[in-house]
Amino acid sequence: MMNYTRDTTLDEVQGLTVEELDYLYDDDANSIGMLLAHMVSVEKAYQIMTFENRDFTEEDIQLVNPAMDLGAPAREQIKGNSIEYYLAALEETRQHTIETFKKLPDSWLFEQQSFWWDLPANNYFKWFHVFEDELSHRGQIRIIKKMMSKVKN
Repeated sequence: MMNYTRDTTLDEVQGLTVEELDYLYDDDANSIGMLLAHMVSVEKAYQIMTFENRDFTEEDIQLVNPAMDLGAPAREQIKGNSIEYYLAALEETRQHTIETFKKLPDSWLFEQQSFWWDLPANNYFKWFHVFEDELSHRGQIRIIKKMMSKVKN
């Protein structure tokens, strides 16, 4: 499921220019580049939470932000990058995820810890959320691309 989600995301962004990746349809919008960086940050955050089973350090927060939180800091800092930059970051992060999955027993997927609002959640659900988040943002990417095409025409 994660591979399918990623493949369809990659199909959606192949060949985008820096200008297209940085396009903002209004002052509060996310760009496609910001959303791709966010996907990387979400996956890194879940690697920390589930593979290392620990809380975030200040260093971790610096690693995943501003892309994790998006907003104004991300608009200021996440721009000017080529599609190759984002594709490499997505690939590197996913490679680490897949390599780690291969080392873990299937039973790890069902280990539960407190999660949102201190409710129990297993690793299977947590990783479902990683690609659920990507699916949601891919929908945003499609909308942004449609908005860009209307501006170009």
